[in-house]
Amino acid sequence: IVGGHEAPEGAWPGVVSLQVLRGGVRFMHLCGGVLLSRRAVLTAGHCVDGRTDPCSWRAVLGAHNLQKHGPYTARRRIRRIIVHSQFKRETFENDVAVFELKSAVRYSLYIQPMCLPPAGLLPALENGSDCYISGWGRTAEKGKTSSVLKEAQVGILPPSLCNSSEGYAGLVNNKALCAGAWAGGTDSCQGDSGGPLVCYHPDTDRYFLIGIASFGVGCGRPKYPGIYVRLSQYTAWI
Repeated sequence: IVGGHEAPEGAWPGVVSLQVLRGGVRFMHLCGGVLLSRRAVLTAGHCVDGRTDPCSWRAVLGAHNLQKHGPYTARRRIRRIIVHSQFKRETFENDVAVFELKSAVRYSLYIQPMCLPPAGLLPALENGSDCYISGWGRTAEKGKTSSVLKEAQVGILPPSLCNSSEGYAGLVNNKALCAGAWAGGTDSCQGDSGGPLVCYHPDTDRYFLIGIASFGVGCGRPKYPGIYVRLSQYTAWI
């Protein structure tokens, strides 16, 4: 996360670290994910690119510092990985995947599923200004990843602005959301992919999951905000 700060411990109990086996000995964080149920984690399809074997992955839940797991942290191996059949690597279209855990997790203060909003709340949420991203990704475009979970407040930007000729120039379709700041400085980065974009709904006093981090041009650059999968378009698939 670029332009964020360390999240309070336990602030985002639905955030998952998806880790891949390196050199057959240790697991390294590769992508973020979102807990949907006791045994399902939603992430970005491109995270799986070329790493389709479930045995090379694990999910770490209830974590804050990835270097030292606390008493609330759960680790799970993966039973199977389902990538959207229409996922296109070149354009990041349909950039969603689900990891099925080998065994269910127990919910706690530190491990909770995220809520997908009912359809009636979508217009307000998808134009929200009180939204957050979180992850263990890079803290600068060419920087290092973070060992502690970071968060940043972002706003949803209108497609007309995001797609303007000085920005993405029509690249962003209606199955994606733009979030961050037009002036740059706050964004997801490498290692944050698959992590949540949540927006606050005052009437219900809840954060709802409306997107997952997909792609961008660089990290935190002006006129190139982060692009997120617009999950309201994938409710049936999920």
